[in-house]
Amino acid sequence: MKGILLAGGSGSRLYPLTMTISKQLLPVYDKPMIYYPLSTLMLFGIRDILIISTPNDTPNIEKLFGNGHIFGLNIEYCVQNEPRGIPEAFILGADFIGNDDVCLILGDNIFYMGQQLNKFREDVDKYAGQKATIFAQKVQDPQRFGVVEFDENHRVLSIEEKPANPKSDYASVGLYFYPPDVVQKARSLKPSARGELEITDLNNLYLQEKMLNVVVMPRGVAWLDAGTPDSLLDAGQFVQIIEKRQGLKISCIEEIAYRRGFMNDEQMQQYINSLKDGYYKKYLQKIYEEYHETKYTTAV
Repeated sequence: MKGILLAGGSGSRLYPLTMTISKQLLPVYDKPMIYYPLSTLMLFGIRDILIISTPNDTPNIEKLFGNGHIFGLNIEYCVQNEPRGIPEAFILGADFIGNDDVCLILGDNIFYMGQQLNKFREDVDKYAGQKATIFAQKVQDPQRFGVVEFDENHRVLSIEEKPANPKSDYASVGLYFYPPDVVQKARSLKPSARGELEITDLNNLYLQEKMLNVVVMPRGVAWLDAGTPDSLLDAGQFVQIIEKRQGLKISCIEEIAYRRGFMNDEQMQQYINSLKDGYYKKYLQKIYEEYHETKYTTAV
């Protein structure tokens, strides 16, 4: 499976924070925002990733990750000259996707899945190559999102984009899995009244064909949209609380790469040695030592 991280947009809701920097590079507590969606792709086992961003922001994001090889990833970049809707990512990334399934995640969406991650991976794998899988979560303000309506048997009846009178409290979150035909379907879409291709229209094509699987995220799973000043602050405070309580970092891409075998011992130690002294380097060194000792103790 391939992964697309859509890190475009003008960041108008975060103005003036985004006058000189991409919102995806703004800090969410102790890491750039883009670390969080990238880590979600990695946790789903995805290593071939296309990052789509603006002409101004792409060079800065590329400075951050390069080709991704240092993390055991293969990262490519694509420029979106102006925002024309989420589904355009599949048109821009058509050659990258090829004949593979693809996951798209929005660059300002942060997920904390905990023990539910393995179940979510099973939900996606169950329909790989056949159906699209999207996720929904109960929210207080569904009119801000694409709203998923269910019947009494929890079957999906409809998906509406930002309805004035929502038919449910379940919002479609910024994490989508599709079979290879998503490119063809995205190309068939017509712009909405606001002049953009709509992800809800794409999902409705799969719904009409009875090829859409909707997974409801239960209580205990956190989904944060960090695209406004309030939500950006909320996300940072959430990460701070969890990390300080547990002593473990959320969305530490280096730790994920090491624990999942994307980086070996030598690569991890070389990476740590390349960092400037500070709390992040100390944390990675601690993770390396604890995991290294456990791994070899278990092997013996």
